[in-house]
Amino acid sequence: MIQAEREQIERIKELAERKIWVTFRKEGIHRYPAADSDPQLATGDEYDVSFLAVPHRHIFHFRVWIDVFHNDRDIEFIQFKRWLENLYKDGILQLDYKSCEMIADDIYIKIAERYPNRAVWIEVAEDGENGCLIKYELSRPNLSVKI
Repeated sequence: MIQAEREQIERIKELAERKIWVTFRKEGIHRYPAADSDPQLATGDEYDVSFLAVPHRHIFHFRVWIDVFHNDRDIEFIQFKRWLENLYKDGILQLDYKSCEMIADDIYIKIAERYPNRAVWIEVAEDGENGCLIKYELSRPNLSVKI
């Protein structure tokens, strides 16, 4: 390998985006109040989801990525995971009407308060089957967040 190639590899390593991720699960109960009155949801056919208006249980699956700025445990992922789990230590989540996306926003606010100036990606899924991924970036095309 020639010197120029080695230097390029080192530059790429230095500029690499770095994130850690953790996962955890939590039992929760929520509902979708509009499901039994919105005609697009309460369809009366095979696509009917009016049952979602009633409080129902899920195991919510979480995966959270956060920026780290160096390779030597900038954020120790076991500690990060335990901290996130402790946000929900008071038993079953009572989420009322909250969607997976709303839950992700709530978690992001807590993370941003504790770990400012870091991009965070949050995935929330119901029973590991259906869910969302929201990428909270510090900057995006046509969007600049000044912190």
